[in-house]
Amino acid sequence: MPFPALLDTCSIWGAYLCDTLLSIAAAGAYRPLWSAAILDELHRGLVECGIDDDAVKRRISDMRRAFPGADVAGYESLIDSMTCDPKDRHVLAAAVRGGAEVLVTFNLKDFPLAATDPFDLTVVHPDDFLLGQLDLYPGLVIVALQAQADRYTRPPTSVPELLARLAAAGVPRFAAEASRHLMP
Repeated sequence: MPFPALLDTCSIWGAYLCDTLLSIAAAGAYRPLWSAAILDELHRGLVECGIDDDAVKRRISDMRRAFPGADVAGYESLIDSMTCDPKDRHVLAAAVRGGAEVLVTFNLKDFPLAATDPFDLTVVHPDDFLLGQLDLYPGLVIVALQAQADRYTRPPTSVPELLARLAAAGVPRFAAEASRHLMP
């Protein structure tokens, strides 16, 4: 069974990065987790940035439909006992309740080792997480990237173009390494 990884709001904020993370999960590399609070934060933030409310609702609905077991519930009673950054205690509580082995976030400093070690939880930057997936499952990741690029028709997008967008989205080392895997 694929290992569980909780995706913090910031890791699923950008559409391309979110799609990449979930495409690799759909291919079977890992099992994504999130909470209602994480998805509410995503919804609120994207709408505040000017993205159409209906489009955001569709995106979140699609995520939930694609991964019906991803929603972590019953973590609320753990929030106050978490010792990470107060604004991210709900994230750590959901990771713990969901049995996550990894928490994927750009906000590494908000989850110090003292807060995560008691739960045997590794906190990783999305770039490192995706590099790990590429290292473990190179063929699966490249096929997932190709399928992702193929889904984009307006405008059509090649895998190298997708990788350029991912580099700009905060995962440049993954994009560079995946690009090397594409070379004949």
